[in-house]
Amino acid sequence: MNKNILVFIDHFKGEAQAASWEAIAVGKTLVEGEGKVSALVLGHGVASLANTAFQYGADEVLLAESPTLEDYRPEPWADVIAQVAREHAPDVMIFPTTTRAKELAGMAAVDLETGVLVDVVNLIVENGTLIATRPIYAGKLLSTVKCEATPQIVTLRGRAFASPEPDAALSGTPTPVGVELAPDGIATSVVDYAKAESGISLKDANVIVSGGRGVSNNASLSPPADISEDEQEIWKAEQGFKLINELAAVLGAAVGASRAAVDANYIPYEHQVGQTGKVVSPNVYIACGISGAIQHLAGMRTSKVIVAINKDADAPIFKLARFGVVGDLFDILPPLIESFKESLG
Repeated sequence: MNKNILVFIDHFKGEAQAASWEAIAVGKTLVEGEGKVSALVLGHGVASLANTAFQYGADEVLLAESPTLEDYRPEPWADVIAQVAREHAPDVMIFPTTTRAKELAGMAAVDLETGVLVDVVNLIVENGTLIATRPIYAGKLLSTVKCEATPQIVTLRGRAFASPEPDAALSGTPTPVGVELAPDGIATSVVDYAKAESGISLKDANVIVSGGRGVSNNASLSPPADISEDEQEIWKAEQGFKLINELAAVLGAAVGASRAAVDANYIPYEHQVGQTGKVVSPNVYIACGISGAIQHLAGMRTSKVIVAINKDADAPIFKLARFGVVGDLFDILPPLIESFKESLG
């Protein structure tokens, strides 16, 4: 494929999303040495990130630095991406499927009058055209799609492609990109940042332990008598998620949740996995008290190994799981945690 590919490097304050490096690796596979893979880095004071992009295999790094780009705001970032695309005329633009990158890919497509192939899990080249495979109908089917316009814009599902290793021997000199922005004409501004709950990122986790509405479904628990029924339910859920957090800590895993658990206020939204939450592809996904609603399955269907723990033997999650345990998570998780503590030291 004798084409030039532009890869957007998604980062927050210079800390890159791992999916960006996967995107570079995919680009290198597509060109097979007959084209060029350029990485695009936007921000302020992010020269070291540009150097890292070389180590992950970028043939060229385009560096757009400006105080106006220090904080992520979609308008100026999308404007710069469109400027770079017009100047360098890439045949293909690859974005990781992250919240920021999905937003920017859509805005860039509007500016460049092209289309976007979203949430792609496989790419091949036929007669110089990218043919993308993406899941549809909550992941039950795979659809093959292509974009006739140029540049062809693609967003890659995280962890759907191999994660490359950096090569410290690779280096280069970033190419500065002139940034023409009028700060006064930007509609949004960043006022402050609030630190989210600490822990392993769902997107990057190799192992995820998730809880659903069933974490509160245990008749043997005795909540305080002086609280309401709603508060008793929350109290039971807290006990269930304590076990889930403990198992996650032992495994070095991230903690996830179903939409039902989030809607019931058992756990904050940032833990939600599913069609309206985060789409994940860990090596191991442990679903505790999750029945397997279609929107949840859409967010974790591509996990390498799925383990389901549920009291209901007919729960839909068992149809997708490689390993299933029918039982109460309050009975199963404590000995499982102790066993992992012993085996993992």
